[in-house]
Amino acid sequence: MRSQSLVNGVCQAIGLALFYPLLVQAQNETAVVANLEHYWSYGRSPAVYPTPQMSGNSGWEEAYQYAKDLVSQMTNDEKNNITYGYASTTNGCSGNIPAIERLGFPGLCLSDSGNGVRGTDGVNGYPSGLHIGATWSKALALSRAQFMGAEFKAKGVNVALGPVAGPLGRVARGGRNWEGFSNDPYLSGSLTHDMIVGMQESVIACVKHCVKHWITNEQETNRNPSLLDPTALHVSVSSNIDAKTIHELYMWPFQDAVKAGVGSVMCVYNQINGSYGCQNSWTQNGLLKGELGFQGFIVTDWGAQHTGLASAEAGLDMVMPSSAFWENGNLTLIVTNGSLAQSRHDDMVTRIVASWHRPDGKRYASASCCRGTCSCHVNNALPLSMPKMLSLFGYDAVARSNNTLAAAGVDGAYKWLFGLEGAQVALGLGHFIDTYLFENFLSSAPWDAVVPCIALNGSLYTGGGSGATTPAYIDAPYDAFSRQARADRTLLHWDFVDQEPSVNEASDACIVFINALASEGWDRPDLADSYSDKLVESVASQCNNTHVVFHNAGIRLVDAWIDNPNITAVIYAHLPGQESGQALVDIMYGVQSPSGRLPYTVAKKESDYGRLLSPVVPNNESQWHTQDNFTEGVYIDYRDFTARNVTPRFEFGFGLTYSEFTYSNLQTQGSSSNASTYPAGNSTSSWTAGDNTAHVEGGDPDFWTVVAHVSCSVQNTGEVAAAEVAQLYVHIPGGPARVLRGFQKALLQPGESATISFDLTRRDLSEYDDALGTWVLQGGRYDVFVGKSVLDIQLQGSISV
Repeated sequence: MRSQSLVNGVCQAIGLALFYPLLVQAQNETAVVANLEHYWSYGRSPAVYPTPQMSGNSGWEEAYQYAKDLVSQMTNDEKNNITYGYASTTNGCSGNIPAIERLGFPGLCLSDSGNGVRGTDGVNGYPSGLHIGATWSKALALSRAQFMGAEFKAKGVNVALGPVAGPLGRVARGGRNWEGFSNDPYLSGSLTHDMIVGMQESVIACVKHCVKHWITNEQETNRNPSLLDPTALHVSVSSNIDAKTIHELYMWPFQDAVKAGVGSVMCVYNQINGSYGCQNSWTQNGLLKGELGFQGFIVTDWGAQHTGLASAEAGLDMVMPSSAFWENGNLTLIVTNGSLAQSRHDDMVTRIVASWHRPDGKRYASASCCRGTCSCHVNNALPLSMPKMLSLFGYDAVARSNNTLAAAGVDGAYKWLFGLEGAQVALGLGHFIDTYLFENFLSSAPWDAVVPCIALNGSLYTGGGSGATTPAYIDAPYDAFSRQARADRTLLHWDFVDQEPSVNEASDACIVFINALASEGWDRPDLADSYSDKLVESVASQCNNTHVVFHNAGIRLVDAWIDNPNITAVIYAHLPGQESGQALVDIMYGVQSPSGRLPYTVAKKESDYGRLLSPVVPNNESQWHTQDNFTEGVYIDYRDFTARNVTPRFEFGFGLTYSEFTYSNLQTQGSSSNASTYPAGNSTSSWTAGDNTAHVEGGDPDFWTVVAHVSCSVQNTGEVAAAEVAQLYVHIPGGPARVLRGFQKALLQPGESATISFDLTRRDLSEYDDALGTWVLQGGRYDVFVGKSVLDIQLQGSISV
């Protein structure tokens, strides 16, 4: 919040702590002071010390020994210099760690993002995380990561800042949901694992919080104090969460990342139970380095460090892009005077050096995986077949008019580097909104500032912010449809300007291209916009075969026009990267059958999302210390819709294709020999203070023990080859009615059958017990459901453990 002139004067004289009670609503002084604990206390987050030291297990043995030997030859000042970044204008790195030439350590280059190398030339713009999530394809996640990792390596990057396991997508309007794979932890975790395996064939993969981040950064609003206004009073929002919820939802994909051997984890801007994420000992020492046995280093999001000694003791290893707290030998000083243990300082640098040394890269010649990644949702109006006349409409059909860094000034460079060239004009304002975008990105605009919800000025192939891509070229839909029209001798009509265009009534089909923008720095104002809806309605009123194509950076509602009989197909094309046009044409003309499934739930109206629709905003009681209480627990997205008996428009896992599939022969088997209540490694999975034993990467090995097995047969009963995504859901007693616990994508020829198998681990069937502080596998019956989506269940059975 921006402060008034009175605030400026009084704060300079008496300080924030004394001034705060003067601005609280009329209450007696005793009540105000007693209430302060509610707003900024660290006591709400458990204290877990000391930091577990790197153990060098789980495949880290050689890298660990190398790092230990190298670090033993460093002075404390040299160690200090490796723990924080420095500015450079000679490379395109997002952050830099200096070299120690005498020891052969070359320094590090850290660079965005999870969807490709950002802000440089000669690279590919890959599909976004959400787009890959919509494919439900582990193979594609792996392939994309391999090619992407090779590009990072070729550009001299040591640490690629991605993939994104957080935000998970709790808030429907979340500005950075598009960077992650899904708001289901199982789907997100599975794809995160495979992406890290692929990326680390070339570089370290750095799992970031909310873009990218550890942990619970589920909104952009108030994610940071103001970075432009030093007199502003608000601090970062606090995500207030219990242990059960953080274990079963938000830690889940990060655990898959650690299991895959991730080299670094990025801590978050926001607070967690009143303690800033990058100095939160519970989440960093206790959960990440303790329970999960994380062997790499923790790095701040850019500018997320708020303390020196406290952050070091809480497990932070590296600060980016610089550190006012650790620079100029300050970290050495607190080691020398005994405030910080020498072993903690050594462990920071050992983790950093070991992570740098460990990757064993491969090289890939080119990136062909961009095409064919459009995973869509259609009906029987498609595929198109050599139409005589095709009409195209909508602002999203053509590439943006500016794709260069040459634009003068901060705003011009900002738009290009952060994927916001297409969003430079706000509807209804009649002027450029560059300043608004920049201030929102730096948490320096009012929380209710006007922000765009569509990219009016060009086809949306990427979201905005540090996760954006800057491809060498953009193949927009119009480009690809023009090539197809030339091959088919199709008469092509188009109008990409008018909101109410004239439609030739002889058109065989009309396609309307619209989008839904989202960006780091702000949360989306709406899940649909009236400008685009009016455009769709106008075309549909004149064309009885209207197809609507979204390029959507998150959920997009359709109920303003979905029941119009003239609308015959809807395609959620998400953010496909540079090959946007050709990928779409391949799908719409039947070169390949669509096989995407929704990685989130599309409601009928915004209010169906309840309190999880919008971010928490400041109020009169907490206008400087916004509190976000995760009281819904594990009930987000489809879990929440099912629990409240709310029928969605399109459910989680839903998608259509050009063929039909039948399911049969469900087989289930439990394994009672593996059914002990607690993991075999210990009666509790929690890490306790003073415990510096060697923790296995990914947590207790018994988490990964298979305790049950489910299989079924799937047959393609249609007339074309297509891929089916068989989905396994389980009801864990006492928990949500259904949670995803398996999926498999199978490409089948007409008439072909395949056996689909799912292994269920102890982790898959366990629940976290807050009172006991451990994971518990309940004995008894578990209902299992196999189907095409969370609501389209084809087979049902049970297992006993």
